[in-house]
Amino acid sequence: MSTSPASGTPARNALWPVLLITALFFFWGMANNLNDILIPQFKKAFILTDLQSGLVQSAFYMGYFFLALPAAFLMRKLGYKAAVITGLVLYAIGAFLFWPAAENHQYTSFLGALFVIASGLAFLETSANPLITVLGPPDKAAFRLNLAQAFNPLGSLAGIWIGQTYILSGIEHDETALGTMTEAARQAFYISEVKAVQGPYLVIGIVVLAWAALVLFSKFPAAATNNAEEDAGEEVGFVRSIGRLFEKPRFLVGVVAQFFYVGAQVGIWSYMIRYGQTEIGLVDKDAATYLYYALAAFAVGRFFGTALMSKLSPNLILGVFAVINIALMVAAVALGGETGMWALVASSFFMSIMFPTIFATSIAGLGNLTKTGSSLLVMSIIGGAVLTVVMGFVSDHSHIRTAFLVAAACFLVIAAYAFSAPRAVKAH
Repeated sequence: MSTSPASGTPARNALWPVLLITALFFFWGMANNLNDILIPQFKKAFILTDLQSGLVQSAFYMGYFFLALPAAFLMRKLGYKAAVITGLVLYAIGAFLFWPAAENHQYTSFLGALFVIASGLAFLETSANPLITVLGPPDKAAFRLNLAQAFNPLGSLAGIWIGQTYILSGIEHDETALGTMTEAARQAFYISEVKAVQGPYLVIGIVVLAWAALVLFSKFPAAATNNAEEDAGEEVGFVRSIGRLFEKPRFLVGVVAQFFYVGAQVGIWSYMIRYGQTEIGLVDKDAATYLYYALAAFAVGRFFGTALMSKLSPNLILGVFAVINIALMVAAVALGGETGMWALVASSFFMSIMFPTIFATSIAGLGNLTKTGSSLLVMSIIGGAVLTVVMGFVSDHSHIRTAFLVAAACFLVIAAYAFSAPRAVKAH
């Protein structure tokens, strides 16, 4: 019987904890991509502009920004398991808050609920990645992490399926049709569209809370329940470690690149349904099908890009993929129609390796500052909050096609980061 040196626990006994933590990658993928359904749903139900509907992502990713450092602090004090349980409870609370938000027909209440969900996800994402590496033999850590990451796009696909099947009605009325309806009929339509989110999020909340209970009452290796910090850098103090990161220019540029990457990814997926409605004339339910294609391309691209990295520099691949995506964004803007939509779908294939590649190359060489640096990279996810709103603003004042020039500019920043990388950075 083999034993994990990291924890002193028989490796086979870590199988159940590995399964519990692997599911977290599915859960946050589902929550992230359900937002892409909520944007057109709330736009219709609350009569919003593109900028206002984009606040769904702003509220969501602000949760990541404000809770990433508290999550890292809690991990240091109470261990990974405590951070996971905290994250799941917050996630469930946010999901439950959808019910009263729908009953009150308040858009701002939904934004608050999304902030709470994302606060929980900040704890999950900050803790799950390093936790999965200590749940078993160290020589299999990379395999466990890659396996867990594979469940993230599956969760994303599940989120789109839930939204398309149980939230989007496919019923849309233009201004003329709404004008012919009585006030009571209009209000009934808006209320029914808002309440469509209640059932799915209630079920999600129950499942996530049950998962928190499973984690709480399951036995984990000591490395998951204690502050198993192995690097001496934490001795300098949490605040001082943040200060030392500002002396690492390559890391700081990586944080900026990650900010723009997340902004591009979230913006593209957030407005794909809107693009399909405007450019192809589809109803929201049918336009959501293209999100399936995009996420499938994302999953395939991750495997393809990972295979390439066994032979080529990660930064070279990142740079080439970024340049290709600049071209695809320009095509979406210039060509429009179904061709433009397929350009947006194709961009997901080339986005697939960007987040982990920027993450890994940014923290390379940080040594005992790695954990704190990881939390700052999670904070950079706020790019999804800021740039989605910028895209909405551009769309409202120009055209939905023009908004994707913002994404093109994001990929330009990523290409600059990749091609400016020191030649010493190698694939792991």
